Amino acid sequence: MSDSFTIRPSGPFSLTAAAEFGFGPTEGRMQAFDGAMRLAFAVDGGSGYAGAVLRQPNAHGPVELLIETTGGADPEVAAAQAARVVSLDHDGEEYVRVGDRDPAIGGLQRRHPGQRPVLFHSAYEGAAWSIISARRPGAQAAGVRDAIGERLGATFELDGRTLHAFPQPERLLELAPDTPGLTPEKVGRLGGVAEAAIAGRLDVAHLQAIGPERAYEEIQQLKGLGPFYAGLVVLRASGFADAMLQVAEPKLLAHATRLYGLDSPLTLEGLTELAESWRPFRTWVGVLIRLAGDRSRRESG
Repeated sequence: MSDSFTIRPSGPFSLTAAAEFGFGPTEGRMQAFDGAMRLAFAVDGGSGYAGAVLRQPNAHGPVELLIETTGGADPEVAAAQAARVVSLDHDGEEYVRVGDRDPAIGGLQRRHPGQRPVLFHSAYEGAAWSIISARRPGAQAAGVRDAIGERLGATFELDGRTLHAFPQPERLLELAPDTPGLTPEKVGRLGGVAEAAIAGRLDVAHLQAIGPERAYEEIQQLKGLGPFYAGLVVLRASGFADAMLQVAEPKLLAHATRLYGLDSPLTLEGLTELAESWRPFRTWVGVLIRLAGDRSRRESG
């Protein structure tokens, strides 16, 4: 069964930029875009799965969203989740005003028109990816994730492509200790992530209600998620538009140092002070600086 929705972005938004963003297993690599962005995911709330196809017939115009659901998933919940994944749940006009205040950021916005962060499907999936991908190449981790989705999640045929949705937390608990590509320790840690999700501790609504600082603390209570991976869940999976790094990210600091033409390298404290002018979109601006810097370095190299 399929349901259609139309999302009218507030402020500039480019689906092409979203599809080519690259995140998780595709971090830093441009994606081939054929006019449709496809997503498959476990729906928020623990019930069912959704496959989504997003199109934007006119550049920067409304986004057409086709949702296919299974397992009792609510199409409207799935549609809202898909919108969150591509950051269409925020006022992009206010984001433009950040660039008006800060010429360096305004320049990046003009060079990357309509670019917004693309998030993991949920904080739960972001946490699970953190466990799966730790200390291994992204492509290898992506293969393990897809195999788990194929076996325990749901499979969708979306506009000519096959995608596997990662399993709901209750199904993830069925992982065997000898799951290919995972150590028994990682399987145990994934079980901890699943249990936290079932208890509601990884619900996006819960994390947004307690705020990014407390979210960092709560996520680090999960075994295997230290400060770095807690940051990934908070900044790249929970939908916060205005959160800051809690631990230094060398590439972001280096890119920001070059962007602002500073004589000495930025520290995390210096970046936090600089970012005051980015409110209420400190997360978005940080992601934009990182993306723009990575692409510039590749093009010049």
